[in-house]
Amino acid sequence: MAESEGSSGAALAPLVEIRGLRKTYDGRTSVIDDLHLTIRRGEFLTLLGPSGSGKTTTLMMLAGFELPTAGEILYEGRSIERLPPHERNFGVVFQNYALFPHMSVAENVAFPLSVRKMPRLEIESRVEQALATVQLSGFGGRRPTQLSGGQQQRVALARALVFEPQLVLMDEPLGALDKNLREQLQIEIKRLHERLGITIVYVTHDQTEAMVLSDRIAIFNAGRIQQLDAPKAVHEFPATAFVASFMGETNLLVANLVSTEPDSRCEVELRSGSKLFGTAVGSSRAGAPRVVAVRPERITLNPPEGEFDNVLVGSVAETVYLGDGMTLRVVIDDGSEFMVRGGMESVDNPPPRGTTVRIGWNRQHCLVLEAG
Repeated sequence: MAESEGSSGAALAPLVEIRGLRKTYDGRTSVIDDLHLTIRRGEFLTLLGPSGSGKTTTLMMLAGFELPTAGEILYEGRSIERLPPHERNFGVVFQNYALFPHMSVAENVAFPLSVRKMPRLEIESRVEQALATVQLSGFGGRRPTQLSGGQQQRVALARALVFEPQLVLMDEPLGALDKNLREQLQIEIKRLHERLGITIVYVTHDQTEAMVLSDRIAIFNAGRIQQLDAPKAVHEFPATAFVASFMGETNLLVANLVSTEPDSRCEVELRSGSKLFGTAVGSSRAGAPRVVAVRPERITLNPPEGEFDNVLVGSVAETVYLGDGMTLRVVIDDGSEFMVRGGMESVDNPPPRGTTVRIGWNRQHCLVLEAG
């Protein structure tokens, strides 16, 4: 699958290359299947996917805690798939912090330097700098149990950064925190990445977190990468029906492909016989079953005549108040449902249930994807 450039651009040289990686625990079922992935120097790459999709296993093989069944991992051009974790010199941050409770905060942060037998004065200087980096100056004498969850995660982050690794691996590091604290630490991690210029590979199942943090997102499903691209491209132009459904709320409808044009414009037919105009992604064989994907925010309620390529008539089945907006569930004649967010003048006066409405959207926001 071709990759488009993320926000960091083409100037980023490869730091890690994963080639043909495979992992099986029983010799039959592959947890990771023929994985190819290039990690650019200085980028923030997120491995995103549901539980069991293979993202954490990939990270653990990169860290050295799991051995691949087949394939290779190159770091700066050197094969490392058989190298033990401590010889890879990667920073690693886990969800459960993995701090030593009998050590002080400073001792925890100093641990990677102590095992490298650095001079005491250099260790003290680096620990002080690392704690300042994560806004924990003055906390060095405390024990981890005296800190909040967010502070403990900052200590774990400082420990991963203190020996100045080029690559930091993070496995669901904010998963145990509440929403407000998680969002605060997301911003801090993003700022640290930008300031330090390190490469970060980050595992999460949270789509919003991936969108906030990443230069690129690799979306995993069943041990394979379904799409690798910049956050906006993954959201607006999903490569598969799985990506469309996983990356936020979307309307998915089964249709048959009627015709295509060289510029990927196409026409599809719904079960009701209604025709829609869209943009074909992937195979363009006429008559093939397809999935139509339209984001709720791209659909307008009761649009002016002639403004949109696609217009359907339906009735309001439900209204959902969201505080800063409103979502309507609209059912068309064949029973297909659409969630609609655009074109409502006021959340205080939504159309009553049963009201007949028109919904419209344009061809470029109507992606026609392969059903599989």
